[in-house]
Amino acid sequence: MGRYVIRRLFQMIPVFIGATFLIFVMVYALGDPVAALFGDKAPDPATAARIREDLGLDKPLWQQYLHYMGNIFRGDFGTAFNGQKVTELMATAFPVTAKLTFVAIVIEIIVGIALGVVSGLKRGRPLDTSLLVLTLVVISVPTFVSGYLLQYLFGLKLGWVRPTVSTDAPLNELILPGIVLALVSLAYVTRLTRTSIAENARADYVRTAVAKGLPRRRVITKHLLRNSLIPVVTFIGADIGALMGGAIVTERIFNIHGVGYQLYNGILRGNTPTVVGFVTILVIVFLVANLLVDLLYAVLDPRIRYA
Repeated sequence: MGRYVIRRLFQMIPVFIGATFLIFVMVYALGDPVAALFGDKAPDPATAARIREDLGLDKPLWQQYLHYMGNIFRGDFGTAFNGQKVTELMATAFPVTAKLTFVAIVIEIIVGIALGVVSGLKRGRPLDTSLLVLTLVVISVPTFVSGYLLQYLFGLKLGWVRPTVSTDAPLNELILPGIVLALVSLAYVTRLTRTSIAENARADYVRTAVAKGLPRRRVITKHLLRNSLIPVVTFIGADIGALMGGAIVTERIFNIHGVGYQLYNGILRGNTPTVVGFVTILVIVFLVANLLVDLLYAVLDPRIRYA
């Protein structure tokens, strides 16, 4: 296991370099950070040239990238156009989005797996059909539609929750945004769990466990569910990074000042240091989440061994 972890860490290095380089090229090569700094006003050519020289934008792109990566390894993600360090923005944004993602993942796991198990065990019955139709509807509805509907219903009409989240973003105020963020993923988890449960329910090891006279609950939790969770864990592991990076719409709806909020403002204002810095951290989150998922396979399925 130890050698496998070390090998995977080394494999993550070229992936990280390739992903960050593509991000850097797309952001810096396809736009003009200096023009974005001045907004609608056209900068003086001499002033623009001096700013490019100060920021190192007059150098070849590969040199800019090497300089940027060197600063990252020293913990310097650059400075936003408003003069604030990108690391300071990260320190305020990432904890908020991490809490929102945590709420969404918990809802996704508990509700999605529970509904999937029920649907898989009742395969072909009206309850199974109803859940499949419901998940299809949830997947088809865009997040901005479901978000505004739930915000209006529970926040404005019924008054059960705050329509917008306060600045410190306590967990109790993040429940409704967490539900909105988790809805589509929850539907996919339900369908994945349902399919896996329905397939494994006909497996030989399940029939053997039933023939031995094991209690139904033990057969489901110890044998059937554990072996059925591998594709679900794969999806949830990849979904962690996707939820953190894809929370832009949810955070805009509920006025949450997290990663999505900072990315939206960075893209809108052409604030390239902020965009590149935040996306770089999200790449690391994706890589670490995938590594943890691979290690969790061995826990769920003892037949899996890592050389």
